[in-house]
Amino acid sequence: MSYALSFLDKSPIDGAERASQALQRSLALARRAEELGYRRFWVAEHHNSPKLASSSPEILIGHLLAHTRRIRIGSGGVMLQHYSAYKVAENFNLLAALAPGRVDLGVGKAPGGLPLSTAALQKAYDPARKPSFEAQLTELDGFLRHEQGTEGKAEDLAAFPAPDEPPGRFLLGASPDSARLAARLRWGFVYAGHIHGDDEAISQSLSAYRQAGGKTALLAVSIVTAQTASLADSLLGDTRRFHLQIKDGQSVNVGSREQALEYVRQADATDYRIEERSPRVIRGTPADVHLELQRLHEGFGIEEFVIDCPVSEGAHRLSTIELLAGTRKAAAA
Repeated sequence: MSYALSFLDKSPIDGAERASQALQRSLALARRAEELGYRRFWVAEHHNSPKLASSSPEILIGHLLAHTRRIRIGSGGVMLQHYSAYKVAENFNLLAALAPGRVDLGVGKAPGGLPLSTAALQKAYDPARKPSFEAQLTELDGFLRHEQGTEGKAEDLAAFPAPDEPPGRFLLGASPDSARLAARLRWGFVYAGHIHGDDEAISQSLSAYRQAGGKTALLAVSIVTAQTASLADSLLGDTRRFHLQIKDGQSVNVGSREQALEYVRQADATDYRIEERSPRVIRGTPADVHLELQRLHEGFGIEEFVIDCPVSEGAHRLSTIELLAGTRKAAAA
């Protein structure tokens, strides 16, 4: 097994527990992942979601960095469309200065919520002056590389502090266009297989990335694993995803048809299309899971998998990290 494992956490609030408990569990998961040799631990950004505690990854990243020692901590990802590229660069340059060599900035194009939260986040912006996502990402890349302000002139603009090692830079996406953009900026690309994960879709995006000169391709996958295949099957709920395309508007992925229709209602849209998608959900025993990861590794040249666990129950999320690492060590031995 020559691939690395990383973990994506959304800080789900399980049942009637408090948000503070969910966030403490995120820390416990990060520490355990570090102990077991995971490469990265990333946290997501979601808005107006009562069952998810991670609305501000930058703040949670700082907390996790302070309580771990080696594992890379990052965002999976920051929803750049809501923010100033300059401020995002300041945040992550500061994090990278605090924890040299351990910070990743993953950026996503999605809104991370429905139109009401998007409107609240972007209320201060003039829509007519809002740059395209590609323009925002290009500007962000320049600030992270400190290409502006290198001569120290008063009129120069730079995002200080300047860390000894800049944060790792990854674009999260599920299309060839996103892949080519990542390659153009020399960013890593994380294909969102946990959202749209059939082999043909993966192949098209990864081929586009590599043909455009991209070097670092990761694959995000949903995994449900347990000691027996039947137990893993029993834990698997509704994993369907729905792609909503509003004419001349936002394209988003949501977890149910009802969410898609609520998005349409909040956006006051009349011309739209909803398409059910096939997320990459790998389920079974840890050995079964690693067989599939090995197939993806060999078939698509994936050197690192970012694991999304769709089960919110805390003990299962911990056992997922432990079971996958334990089987990996046994196979290596």
